[in-house]
Amino acid sequence: MIEADGGSRGNPGPAAYGALVKDADTGRVLAEDGTTIGVASNNVAEYRGLIAGLMLAQQVAPDADIEVRMDSKLVVEQMSGNWKIKHADMKPLALRANALAPFGTTYTWVPREQNKHADRLANEALDGVRSGVTLHTGGDDPVSPEPADSAVEEAQRPEVQTPEARPDPDQGWGAPPGPVTTLVLVRHGATSYTADKRFSGGLAGSNPGLTDDGRAQVREVAEWLAPLGEAVEAVVASPVRRTRESAEILAERLGLDLVEDPGFAEMEFGAWDGMSFGEVRAQYPDELEKWLGDLDVAPAGGESFREVEKRVLAGLARVVERYAGRTVVVVSHVTPIKTLIAHAVGAPLAALFRMELSTASVSVVSFYGDDPDALRGSMRLYNAQPPGAGQMLDPQHW
Repeated sequence: MIEADGGSRGNPGPAAYGALVKDADTGRVLAEDGTTIGVASNNVAEYRGLIAGLMLAQQVAPDADIEVRMDSKLVVEQMSGNWKIKHADMKPLALRANALAPFGTTYTWVPREQNKHADRLANEALDGVRSGVTLHTGGDDPVSPEPADSAVEEAQRPEVQTPEARPDPDQGWGAPPGPVTTLVLVRHGATSYTADKRFSGGLAGSNPGLTDDGRAQVREVAEWLAPLGEAVEAVVASPVRRTRESAEILAERLGLDLVEDPGFAEMEFGAWDGMSFGEVRAQYPDELEKWLGDLDVAPAGGESFREVEKRVLAGLARVVERYAGRTVVVVSHVTPIKTLIAHAVGAPLAALFRMELSTASVSVVSFYGDDPDALRGSMRLYNAQPPGAGQMLDPQHW
């Protein structure tokens, strides 16, 4: 849990922020920061407190789910995606906070009396009583971080942190340097083929649209993802009808641009398109057996899994190049999403035969670095659905 505040004596005037990180289960304070930032407004100081708290959390609890509590209604509503950010001074700070916040971070408004600790840290900084970070080591006396040379110290200051340069908690595990690009993978909603479990391919196939139930499923997902707000840069969609229709619902609710990328289209099933698995087994038993046993085999007139993999990874490279360091929603299909998951976790492509993926489900993967040939992936979530769809899962657990 992060608690943060900021204040300005003059608005604008001499300003400082206060931030602390607590263990949400025990209430134990893990780290505190109270630092002056020169002359600034109250809102700027509050955003700076949020940024400092997020940086502390990366340092002391890099793998934790995070809830931020602040008494600033403005910051909480803007970071939750409920209010637009119009002021020029706020936009870069919000972008910086979004880049630092782990996917699924939640924001809660609390009354001022419940935010006294962070307020005290800010006032102590303004009074010259304290300056900088204090770490609490669990039973020992609080300690300050080891001194750094001026260049490193300056690089670690919140005011010069950028999305591309922020500390990466996974660096110690061999992640390449560079930005972290997160893909929120959404499978399209149900179609008339879904209930009958019929093969439904890409642009060359029968191309059914969403049913009423399918549109309702996607609307639930859109509401579930809405709190992400401006943390998401764009909606990228397969150009196939059912994904395009799903993406339009999501983009409208999230207030985002919709971009098509054919790399994320479904596998082409050729002669099998529109047929059920049982029908294919009855009419093409030998071809089906070869297809299930060899990733380089394609149905007549269709694509192999290897061909789809090549196309999907080319789409991933385009997303990483265009949206490096940001979060995007990618609306796609069973085969491309499973391919991306296998790639993210370093599993063989055949692993996709062991994955289940529901309609209108959400999976989340992040990729570290900006070189498509040297990305390191991390799976954050798989096959999750909004609570209304039957799976009780809150986005804060992402």
